Amino acid sequence: MIKVSEQAKIEVKKLMEADGFDSSSDYVRVGVKSGGCSGLSYDLNFDHLKGSEDKIYEDNGVKIIVDNKSFLYLIGTTLEFSGGLNGKGFVFNNPNASRTCGCGESFSL
Repeated sequence: MIKVSEQAKIEVKKLMEADGFDSSSDYVRVGVKSGGCSGLSYDLNFDHLKGSEDKIYEDNGVKIIVDNKSFLYLIGTTLEFSGGLNGKGFVFNNPNASRTCGCGESFSL
């Protein structure tokens, strides 16, 4: 399960509408790929379609799809949005990560 904070929900819905997606029927695709300074990096996109191997979750009014491979790395993760002095953007609070980089965009287990 992936959770979505209230602030992340607000930002996701704004960005989806700006990109021509419908937050009531389209998805936020969350994934993990090789790369980044810690070994693995997060991938966040919008998608109209669900693949046959995707898992679907809904939290706080946001529909999320995750492929099977990425799911193992993301169990229990919360998608948050930070607008503080150190930058503005989405942040993954992942309890499975043993190490994260300074920018928070990559991690290792």
